[in-house]
Amino acid sequence: MKSWQLKTLDLKPRLPEILSSSDAARAIVLDLAAGESLSDHEVHERAWVIVIDGAIEVTTAAGERAEGGPGLLIEFAPAERHEVLASSNALLLLLLTPWPGSGHPGAMTIREKLYARRHAAKQKR
Repeated sequence: MKSWQLKTLDLKPRLPEILSSSDAARAIVLDLAAGESLSDHEVHERAWVIVIDGAIEVTTAAGERAEGGPGLLIEFAPAERHEVLASSNALLLLLLTPWPGSGHPGAMTIREKLYARRHAAKQKR
């Protein structure tokens, strides 16, 4: 068994701390100051965001909105674009499953990474 007291961790602002990582999931804790955001992005995995302390506002590319404080749980499908804004200092727990998700660079073979880089370079031209 592993356990953490999330509210007493010595976190650095905007520096996510990986608490646990396995093939099944990755757990990350993040401290965001009021007004800071995880700007529009997506992850390869299914993602859950749990507010431990403070408050956040979340918007998706599809125009969905959610906001709340401690106890708010938000689930994103893989590749669902979203933005998270801290409306006050916020402590968040992020759960990503499975880890790494399909298409994540950490899950790619060397050959797949080389192809992805070449493809990206062609797209920039």
